Amino acid sequence: MKKLKFVLMPAMLIAGLATRSAAQINLPEVRIIVSTYKYLNAADNREMAQPVRMLERKAAVYDVKKSEYYDDDYDGYYISFYIPDGEILAAYDKDGKLLRTAEKFKNTKLPAVIRDAVMQRFPNWTIAQDIYQVHYYDHKEKADKTFKLLLQNGDKRMKVKLNGEGKFI
Repeated sequence: MKKLKFVLMPAMLIAGLATRSAAQINLPEVRIIVSTYKYLNAADNREMAQPVRMLERKAAVYDVKKSEYYDDDYDGYYISFYIPDGEILAAYDKDGKLLRTAEKFKNTKLPAVIRDAVMQRFPNWTIAQDIYQVHYYDHKEKADKTFKLLLQNGDKRMKVKLNGEGKFI
C-alpha cells in the first residue's frame, strides 16, 4: 500500500503539470500604435480620477476602421465618448490616427498641484465645483489643460481658472 502511494503521488503530480501546460491559451496578437502612446503621454493624466483616465484610454485605442460607419471615401471621423462625468470629442483621420480631442469633465478629483495652488492662494475657501478641459493636438507635444473652479467661502463665491501646472490664468 505504501509503495502504491509512493508511485501514485508522483504520477498524479506529473499528470497535473502536463495538463496545465496543454491547457495554455493562445492570446490574439496585440497591435501597438504609436499615436496612442503619443496622445496618452501628451494628456499625462496620471493624477486624474479613474473615469477620466478610462475614457481617455478608450479614445486612444478606438479603431475607426472597425467601426460600422467606416468608409474609405471619408478623410476624417469625429467620434464622441461619454460618461456621466464628462465627454471626449475625438477626430481621427481615415487611417485611424488620433488627430485632436476636445475633452470636458465636471466635478472630478483634482490633482494635488491644483488643490495646493488654490489652498495656498485662497486658504479659507473651498472648491464647490470644478470643470476640467483638455485640448489635444497631434502636432503639439503637450495637451492644453484648463481647470475652471468655483470657490466658496460662506456666502461668497468666486470663479478662478488654472492651467495644468497650477498657475492662475
